[in-house]
Amino acid sequence: MLKRKPPSHPRTNQLELVSIEDLVPQDHLLRLINEHIDFSFITEKVGPYYSEHKGRPALDPIVLFKMMLIGYLYGIRSERQLEQEIITNIAYRWFLGLGLGDPVPDHSTISWNRTKRFKGTNVFQEVFDEVVKLAIEHRMVAGRVLITDSTHIKANANKNRYTMQVVTESVQEYLEELEKAVNEDRANHGKKPLPPAGEETKTKSCKVSTTDPESGFMQRKGKPEGFYYLDHRTVDHKYNIITDVFVTAGNVQDSTVYMDRLQRQIDTFGFKETLEAVALDSGYMTPYICKSLLEDVEIYPVIAGRKAPTTEGTLPKEKFQYQEERDCYLCPNGKELVYSTTNREGYREYKSRKADCSTCPFREQCIPNGKQRLIQRHIWESYKEQVLQNRNSKGGKQLYAFRSRTIERSFADAKELHGLRYCRFRGREKTQEQALMTAMAQNIKKITRHLAEQSSNANSSISSLVVCWTAIFMFSRPRAA
Repeated sequence: MLKRKPPSHPRTNQLELVSIEDLVPQDHLLRLINEHIDFSFITEKVGPYYSEHKGRPALDPIVLFKMMLIGYLYGIRSERQLEQEIITNIAYRWFLGLGLGDPVPDHSTISWNRTKRFKGTNVFQEVFDEVVKLAIEHRMVAGRVLITDSTHIKANANKNRYTMQVVTESVQEYLEELEKAVNEDRANHGKKPLPPAGEETKTKSCKVSTTDPESGFMQRKGKPEGFYYLDHRTVDHKYNIITDVFVTAGNVQDSTVYMDRLQRQIDTFGFKETLEAVALDSGYMTPYICKSLLEDVEIYPVIAGRKAPTTEGTLPKEKFQYQEERDCYLCPNGKELVYSTTNREGYREYKSRKADCSTCPFREQCIPNGKQRLIQRHIWESYKEQVLQNRNSKGGKQLYAFRSRTIERSFADAKELHGLRYCRFRGREKTQEQALMTAMAQNIKKITRHLAEQSSNANSSISSLVVCWTAIFMFSRPRAA
């Protein structure tokens, strides 16, 4: 039977005696986080940036970070909107320790602390590292297999508002090592060493946004075109815990920052003794990375190969066989391409004889507009070949398959649930803060649910044990005569 309440007695004006503790469900995510995560380390991390004797009493930094965490957990992009959501959401108030009548901290408090107090500091990185260490303490990070990739984040900038500027290309830190290796290789082949490269810098013309100059104009095959940032992320294979986050402009190559970020994880989290392998996509297939992983870090790298660019209608490099004993290449016609020189970029040049090419039946397919064929081979090419063998092995295929279940899933979760598809702010530093907070929210969710599941299983085991011992006690009691 349909029953309606009289409009003269609205429930909204009724005074009730309620407890906010009873209004939050027991299985609510924020209740689980509050139970299993101790945020007291935040006070220690941010303490140096507060004055003990001057100024007005500050908002508790734990409450400040909890407010920001709520925004990233539930994909609330605006700090103004976050304030309004906390006002009306009982679970948010409970998590922050606010009663129903307590005022909610103003959104400008969050903005001021981000842009003033913590500007230029490593606070967000340090807090992120503490969360990772917490996962390590609970054995959720094995540190044996690390998987790295990057994803694009759309910058808060109009792609049609830009200026063309000549910018200086970043200098690779390994160039000194490469120059030494090149001169050693030239000496082994009886060539004179190259003169020092000096301080010459390379420049290029590119689009620079007028609204966010620190973003980069991205032009990649299969990727959207415009101003973006790149989130370079590393996850551990065991529970997909994010162990590193680093943001660069969208036109920076993935391989540029990889070795520095890997070394930072090894030093920060003690992965030196545990790290066994890494899994990467083809963007990291460079001779330097292959050499560094195999020789310096001494682990098992699995990296997808990339097809070498070739001119349409010409025989690809794969058709030429390298003869290591004689240090030469054999063409499909069986003729040798002999060593010519080693250039500054680290590539050995092998050239065919003009007489052999003039009568070769494959001439039109190989050098339709030339007189001799040139093949280049990097002095660290053998390391690349070893990594490709790893990728094609049975174990390598299994390791590479982890990417779709770990790093790709981590990016999808960050973009769909936590708002990482778009930059909330402008500037690399603020985008780095957003990426760190997003990753921290993802890690906290995983840690909390794992600990909650462990606690539930432990309680179930204890209950079963109590029932079992109770039954044994009852059946073992002597019966009355």
